[in-house]
Amino acid sequence: MDLEYRLDGPANAPVLVLSNSLGTTWTMWDAQFTDFNKYFRVLRYNTRGHGNSPLNGGKMSLASLGKDVIDLMNHLNIEKASFCGISLGGMTGMWLNRHYPNHFNRLVVANTAAKIGDTDAWLTRAKTVRTEGMQSVADGSASRWFTKDYIRARPGIVDALVDGIEQLDPLGYAACCEVLAYADLREEVAKMERPMLVIAGEHDPVTTLAEAEWIIERASDAQICLVPASHLSNIACPVMFSRQTLNYLTSGATHVIND
Repeated sequence: MDLEYRLDGPANAPVLVLSNSLGTTWTMWDAQFTDFNKYFRVLRYNTRGHGNSPLNGGKMSLASLGKDVIDLMNHLNIEKASFCGISLGGMTGMWLNRHYPNHFNRLVVANTAAKIGDTDAWLTRAKTVRTEGMQSVADGSASRWFTKDYIRARPGIVDALVDGIEQLDPLGYAACCEVLAYADLREEVAKMERPMLVIAGEHDPVTTLAEAEWIIERASDAQICLVPASHLSNIACPVMFSRQTLNYLTSGATHVIND
């Protein structure tokens, strides 16, 4: 198994798999880790092309990213887990729900959509990064990820994430842009069997509330939770995100906390 991963927490606890967004690493879950670790053995991994997870030498797809998760679980002898992913990680979770439902209990998919963005725009971004490097996308990442108020209030957190995207391998980032260019689950959502909580950011310009509502209207067992955030809602609203996620994954309730 060549993916970079960490498995932390009580050995006898159920497993929770965390999947990061495009342009981030497993450190994006730092604010959730302590709370999640109280209930779960937490499996974090870096998506291919991020951190020290290498590209696989072939053309990547949403299916290959999903199969990476299954291969990692098999490598660690994990028969069943819960799942939480954001953005690209959320799409990965939905793909797993459709194709490997028996491997998962419940899934939380945040700031995601059945089809994220425009194919040509993703391909253009991939080409730009390959020719001009990561600075070409790092400069605009903060405004995609966070509201203006959050950027003013938490400059240290924002700057650290922007520095992180600057350090990524351009080829790895570009490959994942191409995954998003062609990833399309709009015909698959109605066939997703496992329960899902869809977390949407009230101010998210990348994956909107309307796109989250589109998912829950078509999935067989899905709920929605709206948080006052932009695209990286787990970082902007860490307490609310953790509480909503844990409530959904651990209680089996038919509703989520709203406060």
